[in-house]
Amino acid sequence: MTEFTPRTVSPFRYDVVGSFLRPQELKDARQKFAAGQISREDLTAVEDRLIIDLIHKEEAAGLKAVTDGEFRRSYWHLDFFWGLQGTKHVNLKHGYFFHDEETRNDSVQLTGKLSGENHPFVSAFKFVQDHVSEGTQVKQTIPAPAQFLEEFLRPENQENLKQVYPNIADFDCDVASAYHQVIEDLYAAGCRTLQLDDCTWGISVNNFANLKKKDPNADTSQLVALQERFLKVNNAAIAGLPDDLTINTHVCRGNYHSTWAAAGGYGPVADTLFAQENVKAFYLEYDSDRAGGFEPLAKVPDEKYVVLGLVTSKNGELEDKQTIIDRIHEAAKFHPLDHLCLSPQCGFASTEEGNILTEDQQWAKVTLVKEIAKEVWG
Repeated sequence: MTEFTPRTVSPFRYDVVGSFLRPQELKDARQKFAAGQISREDLTAVEDRLIIDLIHKEEAAGLKAVTDGEFRRSYWHLDFFWGLQGTKHVNLKHGYFFHDEETRNDSVQLTGKLSGENHPFVSAFKFVQDHVSEGTQVKQTIPAPAQFLEEFLRPENQENLKQVYPNIADFDCDVASAYHQVIEDLYAAGCRTLQLDDCTWGISVNNFANLKKKDPNADTSQLVALQERFLKVNNAAIAGLPDDLTINTHVCRGNYHSTWAAAGGYGPVADTLFAQENVKAFYLEYDSDRAGGFEPLAKVPDEKYVVLGLVTSKNGELEDKQTIIDRIHEAAKFHPLDHLCLSPQCGFASTEEGNILTEDQQWAKVTLVKEIAKEVWG
């Protein structure tokens, strides 16, 4: 019988990406707060109580690293951006265009130079840390620095960026510096597991696939240059941090109300993302043929971990166990089985709308991931 390395830090053999369906009580409270019917203190009290309840459910489900479900956020990424110094919340003419629908139209713009001190996510982390059982780790999820850059590639935000940062290199430097400050503050608060959520790579493979579809001989140098820029800012933000801080990343192709934004295999980004990003594990979407095959995993250094997102969070139908097990072993042809783990392909509610499944179905998915992982790795 094969002996596998025990996992004592993230990623664990069975894991989750981070977000959970918002309880209706939380959605109602957020609407009342937005309408001025309750105070910020009232909303926080509801958030606190429901986050504690979620922590108990995560621990009961056997999760070794828990999150606050992103219950204090509207979006997986924008709320973090709004917490940086030098930013403001704006509404654009359009939201993001997903396969089946358009999202709400929130975004972020700059009011001045960026910095990362006094970020509200630090106190949010401390709250979870104060309410977990002994031995349970807290995973803090934040959008990757590259995702902040991506937000300013939107045409509606480019003029604002030029007004504050005429030199784009200065912008990238300040993004990395601001992130580094937040991460240092999270570490000082006790954070030892950080996950950078990053859709930029999903957008990159989508753009590559579309370009090649139009012209198989198309020049992809601009897409490669953008990847290098994303890689540089991500690595700069996490450089020089303590060795006992585990930094992982999650990559998907969009997750909004059970729909998606991008398609394409990981091949076009493997030499950049997999081979060169200085994280310890890659949580990767692999629940549909939109993610392509496992071949690009050969570019992930053997000592790093890959968390296979083979179980979808986009619907409540339970996958066939043996099918998932077979796919894990298929992936192991390209990356060592001892360095593979399993999770849903994304969170259950990347935005407060949540995906189209019930809370019971959500927890059934978590249970399925755990059962499969125990069967494969023991």
